[in-house]
Amino acid sequence: MRTLARLLAAACAVLCMAAASDPAERLPDPAQEARARALFQEVRCLVCQNESIDDSDAELAADLRAIVRQEVDAGRSDADVRRFLTDRYGEYVLLKPQFTWANAALWFAPFLIVLGGAVLLVGRWRNRPVEGELSQAESDALARLARDDGQV
Repeated sequence: MRTLARLLAAACAVLCMAAASDPAERLPDPAQEARARALFQEVRCLVCQNESIDDSDAELAADLRAIVRQEVDAGRSDADVRRFLTDRYGEYVLLKPQFTWANAALWFAPFLIVLGGAVLLVGRWRNRPVEGELSQAESDALARLARDDGQV
């Protein structure tokens, strides 16, 4: 019985994967379709936010897949397709944004904050008062306290 349930679950999974990509949407050239599918893995679904457009069932993901296929079919390079998408939707559309000086602050800010905290901590540790002998006023106050304590 368990084996039958597992086979049924596997068959359902295969059928769902087959239904996920409509054959009418595919490009006629297999090489272009392969390029488009590779690009699908790099583009973020703006609705789901943590899925690629290849994995998403959202309408916007379907629209983005159609745009990528149109661009690939028009003969544009992968870099041109990425540039077109980032110009239109911003750098957030890429699952792995490129490192640029514009987003360097986002990459390095946490490290700079930790480094600044460490510098402040070391500075406070170095400037703490040194424990040593008592000043004359402190010695006199301690002697008075000792004398007053003995009178009780």
